[in-house]
Amino acid sequence: MTQTITRSYDNYESARIVVEQLEAAGFSSSEISIVGRHEKTDDSNAGEGAGIGATLGGAAGLLAGLGLIAIPGIGPVVAAGWLASTAAGAVAGGAAGGIVGALTSAGTSADDANYYAETVRRGGSVVSVRTSDDRAPTAEAIMEGATPIDRDERLAEYRQSGWSQFDERAEPYRGPLI
Repeated sequence: MTQTITRSYDNYESARIVVEQLEAAGFSSSEISIVGRHEKTDDSNAGEGAGIGATLGGAAGLLAGLGLIAIPGIGPVVAAGWLASTAAGAVAGGAAGGIVGALTSAGTSADDANYYAETVRRGGSVVSVRTSDDRAPTAEAIMEGATPIDRDERLAEYRQSGWSQFDERAEPYRGPLI
């Protein structure tokens, strides 16, 4: 059986390190995804993508395939892996869902998927791994070892500000990033 393990991080650099550690532990690029905001992305360069992997974090593995995609409600993000492909495919095909739909179709609860999408919207990064039950503890240990965002604390902060769920029709977040 396959499990999807997802964690969020306050910045792209932390998420990038997690991806490198997962690959070093033997997880393949096809099992791993990364989606995050990068401070240099804006609407004017949403079409750029060639070479961004080498620029933002590596010349091998998943990070070499990083590209820049625009996700409704989030804006431009750097992304690679199955999650990015699924979210970008939904956007290109005119289907609703984007990152939330991609995560829920992989077995993530709607509440968690909304939280992860909002975290990316506010400047964080998400790493997700789809792996077998026997390898899941290794993925979890690596992801937890990098000190991910405390989901419950962050959700409480979001809700105190009036947030209830991710809205892909909303304008990209322009407030202070997490």
